[in-house]
Amino acid sequence: MRVLDKSSIKELLASRFAAEEKKLSQIPDPALLGDAQKAVKRIAQAIQNKERIAVVGDYDVDGIVSTAIAVEFFKLIEYPLIATIPNRFHDGYGVNASVLSRIDADVIFTVDNGITAVEAAKICKERGVDLIITDHHTPPKTLPDAYAIVDPKLEGCNYPFKEICGAQVVWLLLGLLKRELEADVDMGSFLDLLCIAIIADIMPLVDINRALVKRGLRLLMNSKRPASIIIRDFLNKSRITSEDIAFMIAPRINSAGRLEDASIALEFLCAETTQKAYEQFEKLGSLNEFRKETEAEAVAEAIAFAEKMSGDVLVVAKEGWHEGVVGIVASRLVDRFEKPAIVLSIDGEKAKGSARSLGDVDIFSLIAQNAKYLDKFGGHTMAAGLTLAVENIDAFRVGINESAKVLPKEAFTPKDEIMGILPAEEIDYELLEILESFEPYGEANTRPKFFAKNAEVVHARTFGADHSHSKLTLRLHPEDRITHEFILFRKVIDPSTTPHISCSYTLNKNEFNNRISLQLLVSKVYE
Repeated sequence: MRVLDKSSIKELLASRFAAEEKKLSQIPDPALLGDAQKAVKRIAQAIQNKERIAVVGDYDVDGIVSTAIAVEFFKLIEYPLIATIPNRFHDGYGVNASVLSRIDADVIFTVDNGITAVEAAKICKERGVDLIITDHHTPPKTLPDAYAIVDPKLEGCNYPFKEICGAQVVWLLLGLLKRELEADVDMGSFLDLLCIAIIADIMPLVDINRALVKRGLRLLMNSKRPASIIIRDFLNKSRITSEDIAFMIAPRINSAGRLEDASIALEFLCAETTQKAYEQFEKLGSLNEFRKETEAEAVAEAIAFAEKMSGDVLVVAKEGWHEGVVGIVASRLVDRFEKPAIVLSIDGEKAKGSARSLGDVDIFSLIAQNAKYLDKFGGHTMAAGLTLAVENIDAFRVGINESAKVLPKEAFTPKDEIMGILPAEEIDYELLEILESFEPYGEANTRPKFFAKNAEVVHARTFGADHSHSKLTLRLHPEDRITHEFILFRKVIDPSTTPHISCSYTLNKNEFNNRISLQLLVSKVYE
């Protein structure tokens, strides 16, 4: 493995961006989105005719942010908007009969959902309601019979950059509506919200996504939006990074829809005072703590099931698992076993769950090949949701593993790319500055990982409420005089039984009590 210095690291990071970095002014015209013009003209007509307009969102971060952007836009143009986000437990996913039963509107547009809503489109048609679908998920073979469908992944859509999230689709559409209405709205004012959705929905941080996230994170630092003020007060940092959003903010926003109702998070993002934003954020914090406890219990049980299974795809199911945490549990199984994982929560005769993938395994495609066992499913390459009868679980498990057999073994290799080995003396603030200059990090621009081979464990101590995490003092190379402190989450190391470890790690900035320090985080320990 290559031994690195600062100049070689700079060179390797620069090579990730072959083309010149995109500017916001280079974002493709939203009119290139198929059906966008038709959709916008209908919404504009509804506004002119004083018709009732409703938006239906989704209960994950992308769906909540999408709904928040729509709500805030309509506030600015001073037109009433009915905003609804389905409840995961009472309604199920997306626009459906349950959600439509409580909406009285002439025009309904969806955000971050709807591409599979065949039944909902039929109901809307029967009621004389014009349904406009805006989504970014992979379209099925049979599309809903809607008034308009705006999805960059639709065949024939000319929008040049396809890897955008639901919030971006609606932001682009509303930008087109602004143009149609000749409204005085600054679409850039939504970027503090938009960047949260792009990061949380794991969109590749390249091309226009990179430009939007960069600007959005900067806006978060000085936006007067009450939610943004609370976020930066909570993080208490001189600069917010994409990882702060991914690990500290997104899980809190997600916890509302996972455990209770997404309206709690929507009210946080759309709060008109910092007091209201603070109250909602506190609720999100409490829900997130409960989510962690529920998740830890389910993860332990799921691991026990998975350890007894063979095959390339893990499919585990149990009655009583909280439906809101199965996606996170699936991610934990992927990390632990380095296999795609599907985790199902059983409720009576039905099982509902989430799938997560790794490497180059298209989990959506594998699930689609076994659709005969399912009631419904949806998603994309790396993540999906599904519902099936309990009696079909075993057959589905066999079927999806049969489908996976044709994939090459290298498809299952995690993309845990390690850049190389760092000499101990290269780990300093100058290196941190170089790494910071290539942010934001995330999908398609991962934070560089380095390798420590057979490092000596000089000292170790546990931390955390349950003492399940470790602070390690490591000597990276036998000849080194200096040592470095590493943080290792969810694993305890005892130097008496493990005197040396090999691991991958990242270099991060730690800010605490206005003091800045280098922080080395262990990504993976190699047994």
